[in-house]
Amino acid sequence: MRAVISVVGEDRVGILAMVSGICAKTNANVVEVTQSVLQEFFVMVMLIDISALNCELADLRRELEENGMGMKIQVMHEDIFHSMHRI
Repeated sequence: MRAVISVVGEDRVGILAMVSGICAKTNANVVEVTQSVLQEFFVMVMLIDISALNCELADLRRELEENGMGMKIQVMHEDIFHSMHRI
């Protein structure tokens, strides 16, 4: 099972470290990351493997939002992501 994390906000030091640190703490394995800085905006999409997650996906989402450094962070299960983007 996998999930998609998206992060958007003002660029600053430590964003990737914060997100990947929380993933490591919850045993979510980072499979792939893409990120860009568009002028002053940081944009990242991360694909994570949640098959060995040691908490509920909602708990991971909540922790990322609470520690999000003022960023807009969304976490969604891969199935929901595919359903939303299917024509």
